[in-house]
Amino acid sequence: MIDLHYAPTPNGWKISILLEELGLPYTVTPVNIRAGEQFKPEFLAISPNNRIPAIVDHAPLDGGGPLSVFETGAILVYLAQKTNRFLPTDLRGFTQTMQWVMWQVSGLGPMLGQHGHFALYAQEKIAYAIERYRDEAARLYRVLDTQLGKTGAYVAGAEYGIADIACFPWAMTHKAQGFTLDDFPHIKRWYASVRARPQVQAGLAVGKFEKEPLDDEARKNMFGQKAKEMAHRMSPNNQRETP
Repeated sequence: MIDLHYAPTPNGWKISILLEELGLPYTVTPVNIRAGEQFKPEFLAISPNNRIPAIVDHAPLDGGGPLSVFETGAILVYLAQKTNRFLPTDLRGFTQTMQWVMWQVSGLGPMLGQHGHFALYAQEKIAYAIERYRDEAARLYRVLDTQLGKTGAYVAGAEYGIADIACFPWAMTHKAQGFTLDDFPHIKRWYASVRARPQVQAGLAVGKFEKEPLDDEARKNMFGQKAKEMAHRMSPNNQRETP
């Protein structure tokens, strides 16, 4: 059994989609990031970067005790290797897939996240930041569109895999972020193909809820102030010796 510590966000969806694709038994532990639950000690014990999602595998292949994994790239690779699915084992296929998973976790996700923050959520609209991240997001969309034009099928080649599962949930944000897939025909074709998969639909439905407008406290918890406060309290200069 796998415990999925989760919120319904693009990063959370990566893992719920893969678990549905693999058909692995799992339970969902909701993490209310609006309420700051990602900073609770019990969550930090399995995800020290205070970010969702994280998993705890109670039946790892080494036969040892429960194994926790955080960071979506690491979780995707771990689950794919556990099941020998959605990650090629030959050198070239493995390398190609890993390149595009790393591209997503280091580029596409963070840059779309920054653009979404400054363009949609930040109370102060900073034109320089919005333009900077929109330009970088557009560049990354072009990179992905070019790659899909080369493969003619999926991100890392002819077979669907964890590179597609990594990229798809962030591509789902395109309308909210002001992009149209009509400008990226290869992404548009790929996006429709992936979205039509029943397992993808099931993964997107996990923990689905109607979002309410963010209040000031939720903004603090999700967009930095809470993290700053936690970092200050955890600084060695601010920690008291225990009796």
